[in-house]
Amino acid sequence: MDGKPGLRERKKQRTHAAISDAAIGLFLERGFDQVSVAQVAEAAEVSKRTLFAYFPTKEDLVVHRLADHETELARVVRSRPPDTTPLTAVREHFLAGLRERDPISGLNDHPQVLRLTRMILDAPSLVARMERFKSGAERALAQALEETADTPELTARLAAVQIVAIQWTLAQDNAARLAHGELADTRFPGAVADAEHAFALLENGLRQLTPPL
Repeated sequence: MDGKPGLRERKKQRTHAAISDAAIGLFLERGFDQVSVAQVAEAAEVSKRTLFAYFPTKEDLVVHRLADHETELARVVRSRPPDTTPLTAVREHFLAGLRERDPISGLNDHPQVLRLTRMILDAPSLVARMERFKSGAERALAQALEETADTPELTARLAAVQIVAIQWTLAQDNAARLAHGELADTRFPGAVADAEHAFALLENGLRQLTPPL
C-alpha cells in the first residue's frame, strides 16, 4: 500500500515531463502560434483531456518552466540572514544569478535558451502571460516584506513593484544583447555594472536621477 502513491506520483511526473517536452519541441520548431494543443497531445501520445488536466492553458505549457521563479524573490527575502536587509539579499541573489548564468537573469547563451526567449517574445499571448507572472512576483514579494521586515503595506507594495521591475529590465536587457549575438561571457562585466547601478538607485531612493553639476 505504501508504495502505490509513490508510483502514481512518479507516473504523473513522467506524463507531465513528456507533455512539456513535446510541447516545447514543437513550439521551438514551428512557433508557438503555429502549433495547436491537439498537435501537442498527439506528439506526447496523450488525449487533449489529459493534457488539459496537467496544463489548463496552452500558455501553461511554456510558462510552467518558470513557475518557481514567480515566488523566488519572496523566498530570498524570507530566507535572508538576520543582519541582511531585503534589498541586499535580492541584490546578492541577482548577482549570483549572473555569475551562474541563470536563464532568468537573461545572461545565458545556450542555443535552446535563446530560442525559447525569442519564442516567448514573439507570441503576444505569452508576453501577456509573463506580465501576469510579473504581477504575481510583486504580490509575493510585497507579502514577504510585510511579514519579515515589518514593512507597511503600501511601502511593501511600492518597493516590490520597483524591485521586480529592476530585475525584469536588467534581465530583458541582457537577453536582448545575447539575442543579437553578444556572448554571455562578454556581456557579464556590463551586466554586473548595470545591476550594481540599478540597485544603487533603489538603495538611494532614486535621489540620484540627475547627476550633480
